[in-house]
Amino acid sequence: MSQNHKDLRKTLGCFATGVTIITALGPKKELIGITANSFSAVSLDPPLILFSLQKKALSLVAFLSTHHFAVHVLREDQHSLSDRFARAQSEKWAGVDYLVDDRGYPVLRDALAVFACRTHHTYNGGDHIIFVGEVLDTIADTSGKPLVFYQGRYCKLLDSAI
Repeated sequence: MSQNHKDLRKTLGCFATGVTIITALGPKKELIGITANSFSAVSLDPPLILFSLQKKALSLVAFLSTHHFAVHVLREDQHSLSDRFARAQSEKWAGVDYLVDDRGYPVLRDALAVFACRTHHTYNGGDHIIFVGEVLDTIADTSGKPLVFYQGRYCKLLDSAI
């Protein structure tokens, strides 16, 4: 079975994912943030999660230089925020409501859930770097619904339970 990148992307698009924004402070205390749907739980004991970042991403060096980051699970109405952080631009943070945690990473105030993490390991993953984070703290609003990404576009859940 032969596989090209276009077919692989199309097939991967059949897997619905949540949408996250990963934030940190860079080496010069600059705000960094990216949109990622490459987020997953790894372990409950110890509490570990992962996300991956393209090696050609402008923020890669900054993420590699920091020891803490936050993963924000977006709400169903936050697709414009997702789009903003998906672009490589300097105005990502203009007008965004956030605070800087004591550990030194920006926390978006209205996310559905937040995982505050310390970098545990990084791994080479082909054209990406895989970041494994030890979860230090969490915040969750279980009354909200997540933003979902499926077949290259945003979707909403019709019902949160079957």
